[in-house]
Parts: sequence; structure tokens; C-alpha cells
Amino acid sequence: MKQIVQTYLSKKTEAATLAVFRILFGLMMVWSVIRFWYNGWIESLYLEPKFHFSYYGFEWVKPIGDWTYLLFILCGLAAILVTIGYKYRMAIIIFFLSFTYIELMDKTTYLNHYYFVSVLSFLLIFIPANAYFSLDAKWNAKKRFQFVPKWNVDAIKLLLAMVYIYAGLAKLNSDWLLEALPLKIWLPSKAHIPVIGEMMGYQWVHYAFSWFGALYDLTIPFFLLFKPTRWFAFFFVVVFHIMTGILFNIGMFPYIMIVSSLIFFSGGVHHRIVKFLANIFKINKSLFDNGVQFNLKPRFRKKLVYVVVTLFFVIQLLLPWRYLTYPGELFWTEEGYRFSWRVMLMEKAGYAQFKIVDGQSGAWFYVDNSDFLTPFQEKQMSFQPDFILEYAHYLKKHFESQGHKNIEIYVESQVTLNGRRSTDYIDPTVNLVGEKESFHHKKWIIPFKDEIKGI
Repeated sequence: MKQIVQTYLSKKTEAATLAVFRILFGLMMVWSVIRFWYNGWIESLYLEPKFHFSYYGFEWVKPIGDWTYLLFILCGLAAILVTIGYKYRMAIIIFFLSFTYIELMDKTTYLNHYYFVSVLSFLLIFIPANAYFSLDAKWNAKKRFQFVPKWNVDAIKLLLAMVYIYAGLAKLNSDWLLEALPLKIWLPSKAHIPVIGEMMGYQWVHYAFSWFGALYDLTIPFFLLFKPTRWFAFFFVVVFHIMTGILFNIGMFPYIMIVSSLIFFSGGVHHRIVKFLANIFKINKSLFDNGVQFNLKPRFRKKLVYVVVTLFFVIQLLLPWRYLTYPGELFWTEEGYRFSWRVMLMEKAGYAQFKIVDGQSGAWFYVDNSDFLTPFQEKQMSFQPDFILEYAHYLKKHFESQGHKNIEIYVESQVTLNGRRSTDYIDPTVNLVGEKESFHHKKWIIPFKDEIKGI
């Protein structure tokens, strides 16, 4: 076994593959930052809100006022440096830290593809993506390599495959396959889309999209890995992600997945892409085709990289299964839902009315959530238990600062899941002030009154 591992780790592949991936990934990130700034989301999501929802354990990560703009500038500049391969190691570390900080500033903005960008950029710290067709390689012959360890490219392929396969496994549930939910709710609202819009009201279309989506996610990595089906599979990657980009407001994710899928192609394809770019920018490509193989030294540094990358994938492999340690329906409690590649699986909405009670006198009043939260924050808070708990503790601190004492906070809430009738969500008799956030099951969530079968 040890010999098999050593043999695999000694294999080399074309560094041009990593160069193309680095360039396209960097360009996607530069555009993402520009898009975020242009749409005014920095102000509306991070500067205007009076309160920001935090991830458990990262409560210290908050927007930094007008300096938040500088954070986005830093992130964008780092993405540019990654693209051109200048001071790559420093640039990818800065990009990972700044992007992840932005992601952690407010839990309200959580999206799977933000998480994907964070974990991918962390992985790229340990991969020499600047070894070929970069400014680092052009200006320093010691950093110029035509070949890199094969595992560098395979690691990115593995991460992409995990995203797809876990997304596919998550779709193997009765709502998605047997009821075509939530697509049955979403697709009819797309009737205004030219050409395909008039089809979106047909029930067979809802089922076709549901079943094809599950089948696509579960099989596409294997079709991309298999050379005879690779171009055919890439065609479906492009069609699938462009279609989802048109139908659903999911930002840059479809385009990130399209360009990332090029990693599955052979080194010859990437050399042709590099040659095309070299001709456009008048760069001497032959300078990088030196036949030199990258070899990480010293030995302890190589072992450290192996340990970190192995641990990284163990965590990525196990994290999506943590929901099995919690009782109840995952879509209802959402305990273990995030960071598990569960993409667009449910339509959930809720109502949450907070009641502030004086524990001694019994006097009480209701809170107007719009006094503290933006409409987007209130919407997200209304059906997610950890949001509800954090908001209750925020209200306690706020009203204590106004002189209120003996504060107890109760919530009257109802939630609808995938078109079901709204039902009570949080136990209205539980004083949320006495509950603390943790990784333990939240017993004050009222059990789901239906059943969703599947993984």
C-alpha cells in the first residue's frame, strides 16, 4: 500500500493545466468582487444593517465600517495577482483570508458557492499553480516548471467531484424525486423567460428537471473523468449551468463551475488555451516549456503539505454527514445543513413574532423586527433556528441597555416547507434568553409533522 501511494505521489502532469485553472479562477473572482461592488451589495448587506448574524465560533468576525470597502479592494487585488501569477503564494493566502472574512461577516448571505470558493482557495495555497505561464515563472527561473505532481490537479478534480456527488445524494429524497419539490413551486414563476418560459408550467417539466438534476450531479464527474465522454459531458456542464443561471438567481456559481470543469481535460487542451492567450498578449510560451519537474523541498515541508491536504479532504468528506448526529428532519431543523453542498433543495418561509416579557411584573410587548433587521435579514431569520436564537439574545441586550430588567423573550413562529401548510416552529413557552448556541440539538424546535424520506 505504501509503495502504491509513493508511486502515485511521484507521478507528474502538465503544469499548463494548473495555469489555465489559476487564470480562469482568478478572473471569476475579480469579476465577482466588481459585481458585488457595482450592485451596491457592500453597503446594503454589510454597512446598512444595524445587526449582523454570526456563525457559531466566529462571532468576532464583523463588518468594519467603511473599511469594509478596503477589504473588498484587498480581495480584488489579490484575485488579480492570482490571475497573473505574481507573488502567487502571498496573493492566494490574502485572497483566502479576505474572501473568507467577507463570507463570515454575516450568516444571512451564506451560499454554497461562497463556501466552495473559500475551500478551493485554501486548497490552492498548497498547489504550485504559478509554476507555468505566470509572472513568477517568467521572472524567476527557479519557479518555472513544465511539470507538476499529478496529485495537484487530481486534488482539484476530487473537490469538484465531491461537490457534485454530495449535491446529487442530497437530491435523493421523496420531495425532490416523487413530488418535484421545490421546482414545482419555482418553475411556474419563470413563464416570462423567452422561448422556454411557456414550458415551465407543465408538471412533466418539473419532474424532468428534478430527475435530470439528480442524475447529472451523481454522474457528471465520472463522465468528465472518462476520456471518450469528456467533451460530451462538458457540453452538458455548459448547458446545465447556463440553464440554472437563467432560471435561478444564483450569481457566479454556474460560471465558476463551467470554467472549473476544464480541469478534467488533458494537458494538450490546456497547452492550446495557453498558446491562444500567449498569442493575444505577445508572450513567449516556449520560455515555460523547459521540461523541468516541480519537486517540493525540504522533505518536512512536503510531508506537512501531504498531511494538511489529507486532513482537508477528510473534513470535506465527513462534514456533510454531520446531520446524522441530530434527530428530526434536516430540512426543518437545518442542523447540519450548511457546508454540505445541499444546493437549492427547499422552499422555506416563515413568520416570527418576538414577545418581550418582564419576568416579575408579567408586562409584555411585541417587537417590530423592521426596527432592527433589513427585509432580507428578517426573511432569513424567520425560518432558521440559530438565527432566531441569536436575534433573541441581541434583543435582550438592546432592551437591557434601555433600562428594561428581568427580560424574558418568547417567539411565536410558523414555517412552511416546500409548499406545506404553515405549522408552529419554535416552542412558544421556551424563554430563549435561557438558551445558548452550541452544536447540541435545539430541543425547543417543534418536531416536523410530516416525513421526507431519503438521504
